[in-house]
Amino acid sequence: MNGKKKFTAGLLQLSMNSNPEENMKNAVSWINKAAKEGAEVICLPELFRSQYFCQEENTKYFSLAETIPGPTTDTLSSEAKKNNIVIIAPVFERRAAGVYHNSLVLIDASGEISGLYRKMHIPDDPAYYEKYYFTPGDLGYKSFNTEYGKIGTLICWDQWYPEGARLTALKGASILFYPTAIGWHPHEKEEHGAVQLESWRTIQRGHAIANGVYVAAVNRVGLEKLSEDSAGIQFWGSSFISDPQGIIIAQASENKEEVILGEIDLERIDYVRHNWPFLRDRRIDSYIDINKRFIDE
Repeated sequence: MNGKKKFTAGLLQLSMNSNPEENMKNAVSWINKAAKEGAEVICLPELFRSQYFCQEENTKYFSLAETIPGPTTDTLSSEAKKNNIVIIAPVFERRAAGVYHNSLVLIDASGEISGLYRKMHIPDDPAYYEKYYFTPGDLGYKSFNTEYGKIGTLICWDQWYPEGARLTALKGASILFYPTAIGWHPHEKEEHGAVQLESWRTIQRGHAIANGVYVAAVNRVGLEKLSEDSAGIQFWGSSFISDPQGIIIAQASENKEEVILGEIDLERIDYVRHNWPFLRDRRIDSYIDINKRFIDE
């Protein structure tokens, strides 16, 4: 590490179609745009090379999976090296026949893969049938060393769990990146949409506050339907970066592709933690039951 006290995080809020090559080409274009605008650490949305196929259970979608290293890492390693940037790249990982993960890799500015994270919490909800496709992560929570300090990575459904954020922060991460694919069921949007979006934003701002870290959540946009008779999912965009006090310092729209940039100031973390010493006052001796599913008394 070179001891930098500040760096610029860039989130790429993108829309996806059914063609993986076109999605990759679009991602590369946005990576270069973000790099030219000053982004030093760039994060792509969850499963960015395809439409969100977990809306249904179908074996044909396993053909989208790839190895690590593989096509995605080969392409993005070249872009990282060319632009002298760090890239956080989600991958539908084919680990072995019948073993697949919802993963991401951290590619450093030399173009080398320097980290691998596998999504720990796997949802199973209407139109989010991820348990059919993904084996739960088995690498634990990660904080990766980079020239910009330690960077934490989690994926989508992980963002609702304070335990994951806490354990990643305790490993020294200054920022938690959450590549995401989340949206509205179109028939629910009018009644529940505003509350669902605000809950998503609030829980992650809470992780920032409770741990004294930056949080960066990057989502996709657009209505994605896998078939004409499907209602699909209206992805709500709204990618954002929060500072350690939960203040949103960069915010994307709900409906368009864009890059948002945020300055990550490591000295700001020190300042906030000196005044809100939550980590100091943790009663770790009293948390023994946290590893239980439920406490019956």
